[in-house]
Amino acid sequence: MPVITVSGYLASGAREIAQSVARELRLEFVDQMILVEAARELGVSVAAMEKRDERPSSIGERLASVLGSLMERSAAAGAFDPMSGGGMGLDMVLARTYVEAAELPSGEQRGQLTDERYIKTLTAVIKGIAARDNVVILGRGSQAILREEPATLHVYIAASKEWRTNNLVLHEGMSRQDAGRRIEKSDQNRQAFHRRYFKVEFNSPQQYDLAINAGRINPAVAARMIAVAAAELAPKPG
Repeated sequence: MPVITVSGYLASGAREIAQSVARELRLEFVDQMILVEAARELGVSVAAMEKRDERPSSIGERLASVLGSLMERSAAAGAFDPMSGGGMGLDMVLARTYVEAAELPSGEQRGQLTDERYIKTLTAVIKGIAARDNVVILGRGSQAILREEPATLHVYIAASKEWRTNNLVLHEGMSRQDAGRRIEKSDQNRQAFHRRYFKVEFNSPQQYDLAINAGRINPAVAARMIAVAAAELAPKPG
């Protein structure tokens, strides 16, 4: 099965679709742990990494997201729930590391985090994850980093700003005004991230193999479309 990258703007449904693909194909879903691994390699805090990330958020939001992902992976694998106290497994260790890394005192960091160090390490981490195969990677420039890699499928999830605004209002209880401001800021961050580190336009069709309009295609159908495309790219026996 090829490595699958899924990208999209805030509230486009990219995360939900990527998770659905991972469940359907029984692949590992990778998101926030990219920052954890990169922070560990660089000897800096996750918070320092986040400042350069395409989608900055609070430590609380990041921790809630990564724990949710870890719990889902544990449940899918039949392992213990990392929040239930059923032992100290890998997911719990990773979750604890995430908290510790997110709050690492500046005096414990190894050197200044320059653009060069940041992108070199981010690239190495994402390529290392991709080398394991059987993964779905959410964003963080993975489609640009892995563009020339064989057996990869790069998916872009599109949706109108109105649809995305409605999504935030419905699922996060935000006012339309606040949702609109958050989307505008997030879109600017994501575009700036890709221009700065990869010299590409985030939503350029040349970046992707498949584009899906989440405003018209529901997540389950989108996941099946991606699964079919991935199967086409999978190495054929013999």
